[in-house]
Amino acid sequence: MLVKDWMTREPIVISSKTSLDEAWRTMRENQVRHLPVIKKDRTIIGLVTLSDLLKAQPSPATTLSVWEINFLLGKMKVQDIMKTKIIVVDEQCPVEEAALVMAEHKIGCLPVVRGKELAGIITETDLFKVFTEQLAARRTGVRLTLLLADKKGELARLTGRVAEAGGNILSLTTLPAPDSPHYVTTIKVEGIPQDELIKAVSPVAAKIVDVREGRGWGMEGFAPYHWTLER
Repeated sequence: MLVKDWMTREPIVISSKTSLDEAWRTMRENQVRHLPVIKKDRTIIGLVTLSDLLKAQPSPATTLSVWEINFLLGKMKVQDIMKTKIIVVDEQCPVEEAALVMAEHKIGCLPVVRGKELAGIITETDLFKVFTEQLAARRTGVRLTLLLADKKGELARLTGRVAEAGGNILSLTTLPAPDSPHYVTTIKVEGIPQDELIKAVSPVAAKIVDVREGRGWGMEGFAPYHWTLER
């Protein structure tokens, strides 16, 4: 998976001469939190985030009237607050490398370039989409998590037993288990009942950690684990 396959193409952009007031409106109307700043030839020269705009707002303790505040924001330009030292990635960058860069630098987006020209932008939201698709969150099947020995051929044995039992693997991910010489492996399988899947993979698993029916998002029988608290 490459960045070019998951990035937002033709993102909303602004120029360095855009007023802060207009930048605010652009973010609100398009429901975005990051605005690349470009020149006429689409060369990227900066980045403005929602956080940058919030920091540019007058303090709540200000004695200025709302009209004076709006006047000042209208006078200030994006070039006054934009970041000019920004991390960018090439569109051929692997998605996992882009995610690692964002995590290491604690940033919420990466402008994607083709040479010096802006080709798109990849954000935390885009990476969440990758994560949900990778785990087949929209598909219905049996979701099973197990501990698998860190040995050559173990994944092949696991997938082989699922196939022999008549199951179709929708997703498969592995992560190193904390303080253990095993890998935490999560699979989602369709076409086989839960008890038969457990029976099929038990000879391979060091331990069955969790198993449940994983209904696809919005599908009949979907029971979410999230809810909204209201006061």
